[in-house]
Amino acid sequence: MDGFFGYNKIKMALEDMEKTTFIIQWGTFCYKVMPFGLKNEALFHDMMHREVEVYVDDMIAKSRADQDHVRDLKKLFERLRKYHLCLNPTKCTFEVKFGKLLGFIISEKGIKVDPDKVRAIIEMKPPQIEKELTTIGAPIFKLLKKNQKKEWNEDCQQAFEKIKDYLREPPVLVPPVDERPLIMYLTVLEESMGCILGQHDESGKRE
Repeated sequence: MDGFFGYNKIKMALEDMEKTTFIIQWGTFCYKVMPFGLKNEALFHDMMHREVEVYVDDMIAKSRADQDHVRDLKKLFERLRKYHLCLNPTKCTFEVKFGKLLGFIISEKGIKVDPDKVRAIIEMKPPQIEKELTTIGAPIFKLLKKNQKKEWNEDCQQAFEKIKDYLREPPVLVPPVDERPLIMYLTVLEESMGCILGQHDESGKRE
């Protein structure tokens, strides 16, 4: 759902107005409504990450079961009505199994990249100058070595296509399954650490 209530529409709490104070040559002023750059308002704080997800004026009402969806929508509409906020009917869809949000396709299966957002990668041409080679990686870096013949051969093209394929179809983020064990993968260096949490899918493949 898309709202007409983005920035400069939602009133701020009186005690928070002074936190937006700014001084210019005509005097001292503060905002009375939510300006751009502040943290999302708390109109849906008790519903966040359960029934709704909100980003500025874009909202998703989500339900685990079909029979709960009408109840969740009713609760959301009551909140909008209470604060005199309006939706844009031309940009709202209801009772759908998937949709686009912030450059991703959200569905009951998980989260994956919107194909429209990776179109530039799909249509990317092979690099033409040495500076462009530094952004490609893999065996292509061999072309940067001194006294190395600068020839874009079949190996380079295959590496280039593999990178594009990976960026075009990254792993799908899926919700965890309660009865399956979690697997943590760690990468630990002297000054940093990274980790990822995953599970095996029905076929035993890591996801």
